Amino acid sequence: AVRVQPVEPGTRPEQADVERAIIASRGKITLLYQVLLNNPAIADGWEKMLSAVRKRSSLPAGVRELVILRVAILNGATYEYEAHVPHAELAGVSVEKIAAVKAEHPGAAFTPQERIALEIADAMTRAIQVPDALFERLRDHFDNRGLVDLVATVAAYNMVSRFLVALNIQH
Repeated sequence: AVRVQPVEPGTRPEQADVERAIIASRGKITLLYQVLLNNPAIADGWEKMLSAVRKRSSLPAGVRELVILRVAILNGATYEYEAHVPHAELAGVSVEKIAAVKAEHPGAAFTPQERIALEIADAMTRAIQVPDALFERLRDHFDNRGLVDLVATVAAYNMVSRFLVALNIQH
């Protein structure tokens, strides 16, 4: 069971503006956001940051969704993984790549840009430290904005997955 009681949307009039903003951005208030609504300021900031990461990024949508799926797999965040499979499919990621992201060492199914993005997702999630050699190889595939967008995406979705796992939020 979820470790923190979700807030039923519409039951706290003082946070109607936050709920409206979440619905405007996301289309609905998911279980994750119902839990976040225990602190409307965090729910609001979370929505704004994650929307920027997902919707105002220079990363190709498929690369973005692959790294989100990879972080979810590495952290055991099934809610996050299942929530992002449809986004990956909409971004044109093949069923084969979606399956391959689960492998211990994802490889041949991916383009060079996707492979290096998955490599930094692994480094940031597993070891936290990113070796200089890996970062230098990233520069062959991403400009400065792309590097910031990629690192922010991996970092943000590590936050998401760790929140989900700690509070036992599942579908």
